[in-house]
Amino acid sequence: MARRGGFPGGMPGNMNNLMKQAQRMQRQMEEAQKELEEKEITATAGGGAVEVTISGKRVLTGIKLSEEVVDPDDIEMLEDLIMAAVNEAFRQLDEFSEASMSKITGGIDGKLGNGLPF
Repeated sequence: MARRGGFPGGMPGNMNNLMKQAQRMQRQMEEAQKELEEKEITATAGGGAVEVTISGKRVLTGIKLSEEVVDPDDIEMLEDLIMAAVNEAFRQLDEFSEASMSKITGGIDGKLGNGLPF
């Protein structure tokens, strides 16, 4: 007599439920990825003197500079402020992405052996 919920040969567990959970998690991850791609992040540097916007697809989509930050005698400061704002925007995007995935995976970081029962 075959056992319900297992593989031939006696592998325990209900693989049907496991497959449904995996499919649900895959759908949730696809939805989170779509949400991320549609997201826009804006970050500033220099007290708002430089503002940049990036898309969830990691594309720089906008830069705004206040007039007082544009000093032809101090190009390096402007370059540093732009770089700081861009890096902050990417950091925020990464943080949002990690938080979205963590909601789906329950904090599992994708490495086997981290709290998994197998």
